[in-house]
Amino acid sequence: MLLTTAIDYTNGAPHIGHAYEKVLADVLARYLRLRGGDCYFLTGVDQHGQKVQQTAEKEGIHPATFAKKKTKLFLNLWKKLGVDYDGWAETTDERHKACVQQILTSLKEKGQLYKKGYQGFYSVRQEQFLTDRDRNEAGEFGPEWGEVVEIEEENWYFRLSDHAAWLKDFVQSHEDCVIPSFRRNELLGALERTGDQDLCISRPKERLRWGIEIPFDPDFVTYVWFDALINYASFAGYLADEKAGLPDFAQLWPSDGSPTPVHIIGKDILVPAHGIYWLCMLHAMGFPDEQLPRLLVHGWWNIKGEKMSKSLGNVVDPDALADRFGTDAVRYYLVRDIVTGKDSDFDPERLIMLYNQELANELGNLCNRALNMTARYTGGICHTSHAPGEAEVALRQSLTESTAAYGEAMDAWDTAAALKAINAHVSHCNAYLERNKPWELSKDESQRQRLEIVLAHAVESLAHLTVLLSPVLPEPANRLAHQLRFEKLLELKFEDLTWGLIEEGHETGKPKPVFPRIVLEEE
Repeated sequence: MLLTTAIDYTNGAPHIGHAYEKVLADVLARYLRLRGGDCYFLTGVDQHGQKVQQTAEKEGIHPATFAKKKTKLFLNLWKKLGVDYDGWAETTDERHKACVQQILTSLKEKGQLYKKGYQGFYSVRQEQFLTDRDRNEAGEFGPEWGEVVEIEEENWYFRLSDHAAWLKDFVQSHEDCVIPSFRRNELLGALERTGDQDLCISRPKERLRWGIEIPFDPDFVTYVWFDALINYASFAGYLADEKAGLPDFAQLWPSDGSPTPVHIIGKDILVPAHGIYWLCMLHAMGFPDEQLPRLLVHGWWNIKGEKMSKSLGNVVDPDALADRFGTDAVRYYLVRDIVTGKDSDFDPERLIMLYNQELANELGNLCNRALNMTARYTGGICHTSHAPGEAEVALRQSLTESTAAYGEAMDAWDTAAALKAINAHVSHCNAYLERNKPWELSKDESQRQRLEIVLAHAVESLAHLTVLLSPVLPEPANRLAHQLRFEKLLELKFEDLTWGLIEEGHETGKPKPVFPRIVLEEE
């Protein structure tokens, strides 16, 4: 299955919203593979557009140089955060340019593009033309549009209106086309308000040269949104030459009933870009309904209920955050303290609390106890052949229920609920050890078998938890598998997680701290 994220615009620097989206996609991609499926994770950067050209001119450099410099910031951050993508998209790539121009030519031949003059208002920030529908109740263009100028010029237009009725019917009849459902309702509402209007898809070179040239009219370049949206297909091999080194498009965009692509985007670009422009573009290109992507729409990280913005000075730098708290803490927090689709308030104190409590204290305590006491009391040997008692039956039931809840949550794209399911079994395990007190059992030789049962159940639980945690924290999971001396543990699939992973006589290693507590020096 193809899993993509909205590509990042290189006019700015990476912020916490970018980091959340990429970490979320990375976690979901790893989970889909854990489920036994094939997943191709595609992400990248959008390098064209008027804002890039203007900023580059202010810095006195070529837009390509500016875009390359900004692209490096994103690449370095994804490496630091452990975001392991399969495909990387840059819209200046010649393969992408060729695909965009082929699509433009095909749409013109189908009568889907036409040229006309326009006089009206233009948002420099959003790089789009505005209509009276975009005015607020006072009849003004609100601050969300930034600088608005009046323009008179000729451009090429896409017959978006030809597909308006189809789009409304498609969204109404496909409940999972937008996830979660309340975001789908927002798109339906927007479709009712938007009405039938066409989309300007070009800019004259006299105003903007930094873009993909319109192949049949070299005085114009392609509008940045029309160009950027095509990356989800172009870098997946759409219309690509066999020698282009791109994936097999038919496998990533199946039309045979296999899972269709999932595109992860922020709520701010659902309407109109991805929910209206992109779906209508695909329909015009000839994509059948059963081949269209699903849009997984996430919310924002806010600060005390306010959207982060440069003007307010409250933007969180994820690079600095990882330097301060560590990659594992940042990854865990980003997918633990927000429900996919909804907003959440960023709070570094909660980041520290959740990491220290749930990982350093709870899971870390279980790791240390299970492995340390097994090494100390049974020479590192696990004895799994003893019959379980009532307490063990309850522990196994807890693991079964937590694993099922984890799977249901992840299948529903809800990482926060999945991690809560893991934590529920960690808490059960720690309570189990507290009740059975293996440190006391070790003092009584007549309790030897009971001791071996308790420790074996703790180690078995730790093995399962390691696998479940691996999509979120792959490096700590690798370290845990090594300490369990079960290097092939992370080759298992979700369906393999049945009781009995640890065999009779298995020897574990010595524990080393996997989740060191975050302790900040007082300023």
